[in-house]
Amino acid sequence: MTDRLTLQDPRKQYPQPPFPRQPQPVPGEAREMDPKPDHGEDSYRGSGKLKGRKALITGADSGIGRAAAIAYAREGADVALSYLPSERKDAAEVIALIEAEGRKAIDLPGDITDETWCREMVEHAVSQLGGLDILVINAGRQQYREDISQVTSEDFDKTLKTNLYAMHWIAQAAVPHLPAGASVITTASVQAYEPSAILLDYATTKAGIVAYTKALSKQLIEKGIRANVVAPGPFWTPLQSSGGQPEEAVMKFGEQVPLGRPGQPVEIAPVYVLLASQEGSYITGEVFGVTGGMGVA
Repeated sequence: MTDRLTLQDPRKQYPQPPFPRQPQPVPGEAREMDPKPDHGEDSYRGSGKLKGRKALITGADSGIGRAAAIAYAREGADVALSYLPSERKDAAEVIALIEAEGRKAIDLPGDITDETWCREMVEHAVSQLGGLDILVINAGRQQYREDISQVTSEDFDKTLKTNLYAMHWIAQAAVPHLPAGASVITTASVQAYEPSAILLDYATTKAGIVAYTKALSKQLIEKGIRANVVAPGPFWTPLQSSGGQPEEAVMKFGEQVPLGRPGQPVEIAPVYVLLASQEGSYITGEVFGVTGGMGVA
């Protein structure tokens, strides 16, 4: 944890590589990472920017989704959390943090590669929150493969269903419930613009997320709803240590960017707050790169 309100050198504000070897089974747990990620548990301070809002966040148990959930609760929003049932321990921590802020936390474990569940999940969120005006589609699958010959049809199917199909199913189910002033936020990646050789299927989906969201934003603005994309660079999340990168790459994760370290999830949470809030009222159809200096094209 770091005091984020004190002036600091951003290169040294959080841990820098090398990191210990730390392989995990898919989907990975934040609690097992070394160093532990900062999702804002102690460091994010809210100021009421989302008071009374109602948010659904996928992949909310760890990583960027967890940081967004904590930030939203501290800004005054009630939050529905979508995550895989195997991630329940991490999710329980997030739920406790949301409830500690006096906000409602809706527990929605399930597999978003199932179309029926995606649609039911949205209905549960709307019913239990009493509406929906922030939709964060963030959950993702990333499994590296060294060569095209190793990317199986099963790999491609799982990655596209998690990262693209689920986005469509969830957005399609949610849009009828969103009022004017609502916000849709998707999570892409710098991989959409600078794809790694070992992430063929993942990079493909992230480029698709950018195109889909930009097209969707043109439809939704006719209803007074904004839609934007966040494109992170290397962030310290379980996605990396559970097969998203080779073990050696995890040990050096983030050293290639100008800041020389991976981002911590709390460092990207304010972007999700901005895009959800009325302070972002003139922002739609945009891609926000948060890349430690790598940039996006």
